[in-house]
Amino acid sequence: MNTRKVIRVRDVMKMKFDMIDGLATVHQALDAMKHAHTKTLIINKRHDDDEYGIVVIPDIAKEVLAKDRSPDRVSVYEIMAKPAVTVDPEMDIRYASRLFARLGLSRAPVVDNGKVVGIVSYSDMVLKGLMKFF
Repeated sequence: MNTRKVIRVRDVMKMKFDMIDGLATVHQALDAMKHAHTKTLIINKRHDDDEYGIVVIPDIAKEVLAKDRSPDRVSVYEIMAKPAVTVDPEMDIRYASRLFARLGLSRAPVVDNGKVVGIVSYSDMVLKGLMKFF
């Protein structure tokens, strides 16, 4: 019998996140980032049958900065990943970590009943999750 405590994504996720429209420029997106610790922008759905997108700071570095493109001339939709891989708030962080490793992710939106409720990252899972074991 396994008595290991299950730590769920909802226990470690950040509930503050930044959401923006895909038509915004990268400059507007960076200006709109209120929660700098997330380093993530969630791209809102345009309609009910659409999916969320995601842009992380390394995407901006690779696609705008490194290519010497103007952040005023690049729209977020040009560099976002869509559909974003999402995780359920009830998922065990061990499985979320395995999913991240398999897909090469560093963070993902947490979606409950079709709505983004937070962001979770490897850092959240390790620093907040593992500390609950000790």
